[in-house]
Amino acid sequence: MMPSQQSSVTVGQPWQRAIRTLLGLLLRRPLVGVCVIPILPDGSVVLMRRRDTGLWCFPGGLIDWGEDVATAAQRELTEETNLTIMQVGRLVGVYSSPQRDPRFHSICVTIEAFVTGIPQANDPKEALAVQSFSWTDVETLPLDHDHAQHVQDYLAHRIVVL
Repeated sequence: MMPSQQSSVTVGQPWQRAIRTLLGLLLRRPLVGVCVIPILPDGSVVLMRRRDTGLWCFPGGLIDWGEDVATAAQRELTEETNLTIMQVGRLVGVYSSPQRDPRFHSICVTIEAFVTGIPQANDPKEALAVQSFSWTDVETLPLDHDHAQHVQDYLAHRIVVL
């Protein structure tokens, strides 16, 4: 075969291997998100009721490319609840069990945040309701994902890596 007749791209070219490797790295890794435990000035905590499951959860979501945890926390909190972080509190935990979210493997960095504003459901596609609760009431609510564990760890003043 003459050189001009050879395919310019053959299986196993370095660029093809690089693309396969990159796709494997991107698609076979857990997603990283943030959950916010928003504390209002009166000491109550804000949760949102998910449209897809009807269960209560802490506001949060995936961290976008180029964002840090604090920026993602503020963005997600505002998008979902109309609240503003006045001060980031403590790290509650890093939750990484492959079973924590039934949709996909995700890692959740959960933080406490002291917030201001009037809670409201800003995204009707995601939230049926946004409401403040006392901690006694939160412990009786049906919570989504592993958020009951987040509540237990928060109230016990633990910082966990699970």
